[in-house]
Order: sequence, then C-alpha cells, then structure tokens
Amino acid sequence: MSTLEAVEDLPPDVSPRQAKRAAVSSFVGAVIEWYDFLIFGLTAATVFNTQFYAFDSPTMNLLASFATLGIGFLFRPLGGLVFGRMGDRVGQKQVLIVTMTLMGICTGLVGCLPTYAQAGWWSPVLLTVLRSVQGFAVGGEWGGAALLAVRHAPAGRRALYSCGVQLGYAVGLVAASGAVTGMSSLAGDRFDSWGWRVPFWFSLVLIAVGLWIRSGVVERPKDSQPTEQRRGSVMTAIRQSPRAFLEIIGLRLVELLTMYIVTTFAVAYGVSHMGMPRERMVNVALIVGALGLISIPAFAYLSDRFGWRRIYVVGSLIGAAAAFPFFFAMESGSFVLVVVVAVVLINIAHDMAVSVQQPLITQMFGPENQNTGAGVGYQVASAIAGGFTPFLATAMLTWTNDRWWPVATYLLVGCLISAAVAGFAVRGGRASQV
Repeated sequence: MSTLEAVEDLPPDVSPRQAKRAAVSSFVGAVIEWYDFLIFGLTAATVFNTQFYAFDSPTMNLLASFATLGIGFLFRPLGGLVFGRMGDRVGQKQVLIVTMTLMGICTGLVGCLPTYAQAGWWSPVLLTVLRSVQGFAVGGEWGGAALLAVRHAPAGRRALYSCGVQLGYAVGLVAASGAVTGMSSLAGDRFDSWGWRVPFWFSLVLIAVGLWIRSGVVERPKDSQPTEQRRGSVMTAIRQSPRAFLEIIGLRLVELLTMYIVTTFAVAYGVSHMGMPRERMVNVALIVGALGLISIPAFAYLSDRFGWRRIYVVGSLIGAAAAFPFFFAMESGSFVLVVVVAVVLINIAHDMAVSVQQPLITQMFGPENQNTGAGVGYQVASAIAGGFTPFLATAMLTWTNDRWWPVATYLLVGCLISAAVAGFAVRGGRASQV
C-alpha cells in the first residue's frame, strides 16, 4: 500500500463532525448539479430534437440536439479555470455555493423556454446559451467538491470519504431518469408539449436544500488563507505537473465513454433504430443509477484497501470487454440483456473508475494549484471525450449506414487507453499535498 493509501488519523484541524459534513456537502451538491446536467441529456435524446429544431431530416435534428448537449462541455474547462482559481485563492465553500445557485437557475429557465413552433430559431439559441452557462457552472463543481471532501478525510479513507462526489452522479441519474419516466407516465401524449418542463422546474426545490447544507460547512483554516498566500493558476499547475493534464484525459475515457454511450446515445439509438419504447430505454439509466448507490462506495472502500490503481485498471479492462456485447444486446432487442451488459459497463467498469478519481486526480498537483489543476484537467477531459460522445456516435452511424461497430470500437479503444494510463503512466502522489 502506498504512502497515500496508508491509514492516518484525521487532519489535526478537522473534527469527525466536520469531515462528515464536508463529505455530505460534496455529495448533496453533486446530486443537485448532476441532476440538472443529466436531465438535459435525457431530454436532448427524446424531446429537444423535435421541439427545438426544425431541419428536414430527423437525423439532423438529433445531431443538432446532441451538439447543444455537447456545447455545455466546451464551457466546463472555462468554469474549472475561473472557479478553480477562485477556490485556490479564497477556499472552496463560497465558490461551490455560487456554482450550485447558477446551475439551478439555468435549469429552471430551460423549463420556461419557448419551442421552435413558438419562437423560431430564438428557441435553440436560448437553449444553447443556457446550456453553455450550465457547463460553466458545473465546471467549477467537481474540483472544489472533490478537494473539500479529500482534504477533510483520513488519509487511509480518502476514496471512501470523497466518493460522494461521484455517488451524487448516481443519485442525480436516478432522480433525472425517475423524473423523466414519472412525468412521461403522468403526462402521456402531452409529455413532449409540456410534461418535460416539470423536471427542470423541480431543480429550484433541490437548490434550496443544497444551499442549506453547504452553508454549514466549516473549511479548514489553511484552505481559506488570504489571497497573497494562495496564488493558484493553471499555468503554474501545467509547469509543475505537465503530464498530469494528458493523464487525466486518458484516465477519464473509460468513465465518459461508458456513461454517455449507455445513458444518452443508447436511448436515442434504441428508440429510433431498434424501435424500443422511450420509457424502457430511460429505465436502463434508472437501474444503473440505482445500483451505483451500492457499487460506488463499495469500490471506493476496496480501493482504499487494495490500491487505487489496481481498481482503476481492472475496471477499464472490464469496460473494454463489454463494449461489443452491449451492442449485441441492443441488436437482440432483449431488455434484460441490455440491462445486464449496461450494469457491467456502468456499475462495474464506470463505477470502479469514478470511485477513486477524487484522490487519484487531486494528488497529481501541488497544494497551491490543486483546485485549478485538478478542476481544469478534469473538465478538459469532459470537453474532449464527454459531451460530444453522443454526437460523434450518432455521426458514426450516419457515415456507416447505421452500422454500430465503429461506436463499439470507439468505446473499446477508450477503455484500453484508460487501463494503460492507470497502469503505467500515473505516478504516486505526495501525502502532504492532499
């Protein structure tokens, strides 16, 4: 077991209550921000393509909808830079309150937008603007939330204490999928006209809860030092850890490709190409999100005990092995087979990786630049391999006359790259920096 994984007491300036409050704050904030972000992705696959775009081709409408989804990811590195720098200078707490509020307001406003039939091209323009601000806000969430939990955790339990950041993703996925499924059942044929708006408005209720919890977090004194003592910048982070940014991109391929192919692209593919009911495909996301409540903390516990890198490599290789079977299951039309392979891709491959990302990525940078370096690196990877994955996968289908094997190959290669980076490139960190 490495120095970083040795069991230590809590930091001397952190009480057990503060450590738990920081972990809960990171978890709840992640739930809210990911609910906001994911509800957009699920709706983009089934509603936005018909309500906000009016191209002659349904494929073009779907590509435009997925492009709008991807644009949010382009703004995530900017959010990571701006909010990460603020977090390195003034501490994470205040920054996280700002990002949560901004995200919630934008999500609520999406639910108020006019459709193309009501406002013409102003409709997709406004949708794109709000999606861009969403991406900017969520770009500042991960780095600050991860550091808040990691810095308050016992050294030997950093993955477990900080896994709430990713557990929040699973809960957000359950909440978003459940909201879409529930409103689809309640609204019936009217879901496309008004039912889809209700899940977006519900975000405003979640924000109130999140702000109350985050306002009670007490930051460690050294995490809120005066500006002159904390000069975090992305250029300094790059100079100190030039390889880290490329390593983060490679590490995150398994996470990003598995999640966005299974929960976003596959929804549209199953409905439009395989004739599966929308509710059934959304239920796949609901099932894997619910199982993530168990799998993510379980793998975090195991990784603290047996090593972060080992868990990451195994998860990535499992993702590679399941890439083609997932599309064979889709082609079979069997909902049970689709769920089984989706569970392998998400609840094993994806969740093994994300359960250890917080301590693994934050330890790549020095203490002055952890928020900026980890936050920007994490979000650059999101922009490259995350939001545009559904768009690229749909484009591959179009270019190859609906053949799915290029998408499966894309997923396979990405998982193998993550395994290689985790196994051979990532170096051990320094305990004093976390």
